[in-house]
Amino acid sequence: MPQPSILLELVSRFTAGQITADELRRGVQSLPDDNIQNSLDPTAPDATFRVPGATIDLGRQTRCGFGEVIYGEGKSTELLKHIVRAQLNAGQSALITRIDNDTASQIRGSFEFVHHNPIARTLLVAARAASSPSPLTTEQASRQVHAAVVTAGSTDSPVAEEAIETLHWMGVGVQRFDDIGVAGPQRLVAALPSLRLASVVVVVAGMEGALPAVLGGHLAVPIFAVPTSIGYGANLGGLTTLLSMLSTCAAGVAVVNIDAGFKGGYLAGMVVRQLESHRRQLDQGTRA
Repeated sequence: MPQPSILLELVSRFTAGQITADELRRGVQSLPDDNIQNSLDPTAPDATFRVPGATIDLGRQTRCGFGEVIYGEGKSTELLKHIVRAQLNAGQSALITRIDNDTASQIRGSFEFVHHNPIARTLLVAARAASSPSPLTTEQASRQVHAAVVTAGSTDSPVAEEAIETLHWMGVGVQRFDDIGVAGPQRLVAALPSLRLASVVVVVAGMEGALPAVLGGHLAVPIFAVPTSIGYGANLGGLTTLLSMLSTCAAGVAVVNIDAGFKGGYLAGMVVRQLESHRRQLDQGTRA
């Protein structure tokens, strides 16, 4: 059965009392002119939707498993609202990264289910009500596939927070470990039993970036290393950390860009979702 058009979806939501007349009006105003072709089926792999200033890839969720993430820096508040509204109308939650507090405050008033993390500089606009995610306890982590996010120092927290918010958006459970860098090796040793429960680890570190290599010698899971720009002059804004991580001899470590918490979190989330999918398939095969 074909999916309804986005216009019909707006009308249906208004009729059901899910949106106000003003929200309906704004939604209709955001629709493109008739001479712009849009997919009527937001689940189609090639589905796109055009708003003034952007062409939204609604089909990415079908093709890649997750929707398009919005890079907020440099975009106007109105453009961000248009993009978010189009994603919500397609039944997709919207994640905005690198958004400043003023813009986030303006957007929050236009949507119902919003979570803003000013430390991570992220804004999540959910398509439906959901409980706020929280870090897994050790007991919970022992019973489910999940990702661990580790910081070498507390100053790496903003990048780690971006990774964590990305994982929450992906629906992936997270256990968090803060400030266990190599300058205090006893802290890392104490965390290892819990870290070994994770299926993938995101390690966020600045300075010389040694922590991912050390963890790589202790863990039998993929490690995504995120270099940060934290450090004194010779750190060169994270370049020294990046090169150090790239040069590691630890075979299980892969490296993303400087301060790219989103990318580290996204890759970890893909690993967890694949493992979850395989586990479901095995369970179904066992029941059959």
